[in-house]
Amino acid sequence: MATAYKVVGSLKQARPIISANKAESRARVVNLYKSWYRQLSRIVIMYKLDVTDKEAHAKLREEFMKNKHITDLRVIDLLVVKGQLELINAVEEFSQKPHLMRFFKDPGNTRPTDFLGKFYAGHDP
Repeated sequence: MATAYKVVGSLKQARPIISANKAESRARVVNLYKSWYRQLSRIVIMYKLDVTDKEAHAKLREEFMKNKHITDLRVIDLLVVKGQLELINAVEEFSQKPHLMRFFKDPGNTRPTDFLGKFYAGHDP
């Protein structure tokens, strides 16, 4: 029983996944952003997305700025790895057009306003 408490006590300190410090983590984020920026024009053409390059670059910046407030190195590293996987999937054409167009959906009022629209969506009339 004493060893169980010893193991739990040693697990309290969580180590970073990849980055050792904030500067290294920031460099990884900047490299990911540059990689996405370079490939974005090709992705727009390859998937025949209904957006211009300028809109795509603006959306890329917006997506990166959403996570600007995160300071935990482990979370940043996790998001960088997910971003790299998403980029690989997009470039290698493993993704489909709806996977990429979900970023360009209008986040405004998407709830239906008419009776049938509410009915089909399952909302109360």
